[in-house]
Amino acid sequence: MMLAALTPIPAQAQGRVAVVRDAEIEELLKDYAGPILKAAGLSRRGIEIVLVNDPSFNAFVSDRRIFINTGTILASETPNETIGVIAHEAGHLAGGHQQRLREQLARAQTMAIVGSLIGAGAITAGSVAGSRSGAEAGGALVSAVPSAVQRMVLSYRRSEEMNADQAAGKYLKATKQSAQGMLKTFKRFSSALALSGVQVNPYQLSHPLPQERIALLETLASQSPYFGVGDSQSLMKRHQLARAKIAAYMDGQPGVGRLFQRGDKSLAARYGDAIATDLAGNSRASLEKMNALIKTNSRNAYFHEFRGEVLLKLGKANESVKSFAQAMKLSGGRDALIKARYGFALLSTGKPADGQKAIEHLQAAVQADPGNLNAYVHLSQAFGLSGDIGNAELAMAEGHFRAGSSRDAKVFAARALTKLPKGSPAARRADDILSVGK
Repeated sequence: MMLAALTPIPAQAQGRVAVVRDAEIEELLKDYAGPILKAAGLSRRGIEIVLVNDPSFNAFVSDRRIFINTGTILASETPNETIGVIAHEAGHLAGGHQQRLREQLARAQTMAIVGSLIGAGAITAGSVAGSRSGAEAGGALVSAVPSAVQRMVLSYRRSEEMNADQAAGKYLKATKQSAQGMLKTFKRFSSALALSGVQVNPYQLSHPLPQERIALLETLASQSPYFGVGDSQSLMKRHQLARAKIAAYMDGQPGVGRLFQRGDKSLAARYGDAIATDLAGNSRASLEKMNALIKTNSRNAYFHEFRGEVLLKLGKANESVKSFAQAMKLSGGRDALIKARYGFALLSTGKPADGQKAIEHLQAAVQADPGNLNAYVHLSQAFGLSGDIGNAELAMAEGHFRAGSSRDAKVFAARALTKLPKGSPAARRADDILSVGK
């Protein structure tokens, strides 16, 4: 069974990006991004923050999504560093850089095609005239075109990166936050580049040279009246808990040990240790550690959530239901991921009454969060156990459809149609899935 925390999502659901889901970290990123997106004029555009299972420090945008690597959060010592990354990516979205990059790539493709035709023509003309030098010149022209096109595109990318940095500084100032995090990040990159001993051609970089960006960011940071503003203690606490969780899932006890000093008894260090203990196969010891954490931090919804996961692994479904119920209550009942896990815990008890409740909560979860593919699988199981095979097949069809697997979606939709009442809303939905792509 997969844990809800840092649960992998099938690759077809997000292209080739290794997406993971976690209620605690997603809520933290939403809180980081909210003020920035509002300042950028993007708050009403449905921007989604997506967590990528990758240890490197990186982030990127695509359509209305900002993708952030788990390694970015782990490497960020303060919330401000991660917020700076989000502000930069918001600058790309607000500036329409994706669309303009597509236009630049289209221009580059046209230049490459035209240049190749001219070069090929020169080669032909030289051959017909019996001129060896003419043919060589044509060949040189063909080989030069890709390099010129590449430089044009990379030059455009460097310009847009600088624009995004300036926009980020503007958003941070508007939200009364410091640009120190951005500055620290790029200084870290600059040091790594200097120590690598590698000579870098500026024209081969899609981003400006670190020195250029640092100079700009130093100016932006120093001019802001909020340069010295630090992160709140509550936000810092949440950030450290997220880093501890990521360290545990990425590299177990060694990862947690590298993040915290030996003997560290902070809340985050203990949280990471409890998670790593469970992942190492000692769920009973992990449960004891989570019980101790909750004893002194009973209002943390995500402690109850993880405790529920551990109880499921120990086969204590009834106790798990109570932990997830408490997690839902403390999170205000808004988190669809926790709601889905509560539904799965209900299903795991094997009680018919709990099975019906599971269907209700899992349906609510997928309605609020259609991208939660595991919830569709569990919803199908819940329908199957209740004897509603038609809706069980439809849930699987919907899950595969959301995952981008249209072939499997149509197989399950066709099976669902043979069992669902004709003309019912469920039958119409199955027919809709079958009709896609025809």
